[in-house]
Amino acid sequence: MERYTRTAMALHWLIALLIIAAFTMGLVMVDIPGFTPTKLKYYSWHKWLGVTVLALAALRLLWRHRNRPPAHAPGMVPWQSKAADVTHILLYVLMFAVPLSGYLYTTAAGVPVVYLGLWQVPAAFEADTALKAALKPVHYWLTMAMAALVVMHVAAALKHHFIDRDDVLKRMLP
Repeated sequence: MERYTRTAMALHWLIALLIIAAFTMGLVMVDIPGFTPTKLKYYSWHKWLGVTVLALAALRLLWRHRNRPPAHAPGMVPWQSKAADVTHILLYVLMFAVPLSGYLYTTAAGVPVVYLGLWQVPAAFEADTALKAALKPVHYWLTMAMAALVVMHVAAALKHHFIDRDDVLKRMLP
């Protein structure tokens, strides 16, 4: 069985955990009523997670470019191979688009991103309420698209493991 590299596995699982954490934090923080210290703390953590996902996704893309992933499992039907390829491409696009749209939304809101409370990420432009209103649903729907693709990705991996009984999932397990 051809496996992913340890680095690819580590980046995959770390990014997956961070995406789940950022998604969960996003759902929790927007439901906190009012303007509280807890809500502000959660927004900061959510942004930190987004910046980290963006940086690790860039590292992962570079790693993948230099270290080709294993070929599709033997016996995988062509439509499944194509679906896997398209899903992976979309997940990579969304690993960049979701945090970037969040950053642009935050910038449009005039709120700085201070990574880990230490380094301020430069603002791309001045605050703009019209742009903020336009970017809020963009960030939301990109996030929902990513959540749907992640669920589909996990379901496909579990289907391969439990129904097809092939090595697709095992190749990404440490």
